[in-house]
Amino acid sequence: MSFYHKNNLWRSARDYFFITLGMATYALGFCAFILPEKVVIGGLAGIGTIAYFTLGIPVAISQYALNLLLLAIAYKVVGKRFVLGTIYGATMISVFIGIFQPMFDGPLTPEPVMNVILGGIMAGVGVGLAFTHNGSSGGTDIVAAMVQKYTNVTVGRTMLYNDMCIISSSYFLFHQIDLVVYGFVVLFLCSYVADTIINTNRQAVQFTIFSTKWEEIATAINNEAKRGCTVLTGMGWYSKKEVKVLLVMCRKIESVTISRIVKSIDPDAFTTQANVNGVYGKGFDEMKVRMKTHREEESEQLHRDALAQATNKK
Repeated sequence: MSFYHKNNLWRSARDYFFITLGMATYALGFCAFILPEKVVIGGLAGIGTIAYFTLGIPVAISQYALNLLLLAIAYKVVGKRFVLGTIYGATMISVFIGIFQPMFDGPLTPEPVMNVILGGIMAGVGVGLAFTHNGSSGGTDIVAAMVQKYTNVTVGRTMLYNDMCIISSSYFLFHQIDLVVYGFVVLFLCSYVADTIINTNRQAVQFTIFSTKWEEIATAINNEAKRGCTVLTGMGWYSKKEVKVLLVMCRKIESVTISRIVKSIDPDAFTTQANVNGVYGKGFDEMKVRMKTHREEESEQLHRDALAQATNKK
């Protein structure tokens, strides 16, 4: 087996491990803290909660059945790749909810607010872990992907609208406004924590270093920090002298190493440090974007031509 295939195999195994861990964390937070408080959250977990308290159907069963139905529809709309990438996470979250739900008959703490906060944080951690490793729990993600296929509405906005409708509908089931508020608290916490994990995973640091000992610093960064440097040529406008500027990209956890290298070689170096979200390329993340198909490019061109003709007629 070649190194390329071994690397891909290791990456896939690692992704599936963290997707599984993320779905288990989400399910534990939901079953231990949110469901016992009768709080309806967004997504199919919220619809499953409504089905559980009205029809007595376990959340795992109704959630998985709805996921399979949506995935079957999505197969024709958004394609095979999306369905295969989603079905594992959708299966795992239903499995773990099915395992954890019978284990928790009541809330773990007597404080509803505490339960809601803990549940929302755990749900956000689970979603963030799964997303950063190319996973998804399905649900409103599937609906959002199908809506985006034919409209200009973004995925995030579609998911937000769906979740707001699901959470608000819980008022007609329990007639308690506080449960609706708790549902929105979970939605906010889950989104915030998930975004924080996703951004932290991608966060990098950019150093701009001005120093007369730029060659020593660049060599040390290459050898000790194992990071590349780009040497730029500039001019100090006050001194009217040519200066060399080092541009360095590194992971946030490596920033201390870079700072120590610079300080040890030239304590008087003028250095700036800035956070960068998303560094792609060799040594960093792979740029994961869906390229437009030929059909989509033709459709966009036809749309532009139609707009141009309409404008000319005016």
